[in-house]
Amino acid sequence: MYSNNKALLYALTAVMLWSTVATAFKIALRYNNVLPLLLGASTTSLFCIGVALAFRRKLLVALRSFPAHWRQTVALGLINPVIYYLVLFEAYRRLPAQVAQPVNYTWAIVLALLSIPILNHRLARSDLIGLLLGFSGILIISVAGKNVTGELDSLGLALAILSTLLWAIFWLLNTRTNQDSMIQLFHNFLFATPVLLLLSMVFQQSLSLSLASILSLVYVGLFEMGITFLFWQQALTLTSQVARIGSLIFLSPFISLFIISAILGEPLQWETFAGLGLIIVGVVLVNRKYTNPGSVHIGSH
Repeated sequence: MYSNNKALLYALTAVMLWSTVATAFKIALRYNNVLPLLLGASTTSLFCIGVALAFRRKLLVALRSFPAHWRQTVALGLINPVIYYLVLFEAYRRLPAQVAQPVNYTWAIVLALLSIPILNHRLARSDLIGLLLGFSGILIISVAGKNVTGELDSLGLALAILSTLLWAIFWLLNTRTNQDSMIQLFHNFLFATPVLLLLSMVFQQSLSLSLASILSLVYVGLFEMGITFLFWQQALTLTSQVARIGSLIFLSPFISLFIISAILGEPLQWETFAGLGLIIVGVVLVNRKYTNPGSVHIGSH
């Protein structure tokens, strides 16, 4: 049964939560290095999604099906959450949030590039315009970042761009799986969490146990990787207007900029808004070939 009002409520809740995560990343990185932060967030997400599966009476199915899908889980789990978030968090550690967050949105443009050799898509004129707009947006946002910090961390910017490539690859691989999306996500975290624990032990990076540290990483785990995904999935399931609901995701980066300014104290630059505007227009242009904007939303920070 469709319920567009409920779908709208779920979608707006997801958009508001995702709008806070860029700020949450920067706060969490004040208390922990990248690896312990990801370990704590991954553990939180594993628990969160496990509880959601238990309520839907799918937890035993998910656990029993894990061995049969271990190959695809290893491939997907290594990309997301392990490599992708290690790269993304390091980019956030080096860059102002108002730079890292908009750049991350260009992953959908990178997806269009990858779909040419991998999915044999043809590069249309609108794709080319979208690509030019998107990467022009990155250049403009880079100027904004230099205005905030006095210098541009080129490695941080390169890592932010690399994260878009990793997420585009993950999205392409994930579309080829035939599993329930929530179960697949649970498998990813079930594999990734012990891997991250092992890496933390090897590199001797321990988690800060202060209250602020624990709360920040739990917040990231819940609202970046866990509950928010479930809200968004529920919105797309309940609505009969998928494209309209999907377009709401483009509100998130703009709302996020004001939260970044209010909480982190980063002075907003007109270049940030101009660059983000170009990126969003570019994303819309290159994604017209997909079903709806919401189909390529996950991981938009």
